Amino acid sequence: MRAVVTVAGTDRKGVIAEVSAFLAAKNVNILDVSQTILGGRFAMVMIVDISEASETLALLAEHASALGKEIGMDIRLQHADLFDAMHTV
Repeated sequence: MRAVVTVAGTDRKGVIAEVSAFLAAKNVNILDVSQTILGGRFAMVMIVDISEASETLALLAEHASALGKEIGMDIRLQHADLFDAMHTV
């Protein structure tokens, strides 16, 4: 099952490493990643495979959001179908 992780906030060192380590600890595989820095703002989108994750999608999303609060970022994790539906005109 695929999910989308979005990360946004003020740029600082270590964000990619912290999010990647979180996902690895939950047995989530990163399939694709895109990140950029715009005017000091960090933005990243990851496509991940959660089919072997150690937690349910709901728990992963909750824990990703909590990590975001800890590191000063907005982190959201949602099913890829939901993400696609929300971003289709």
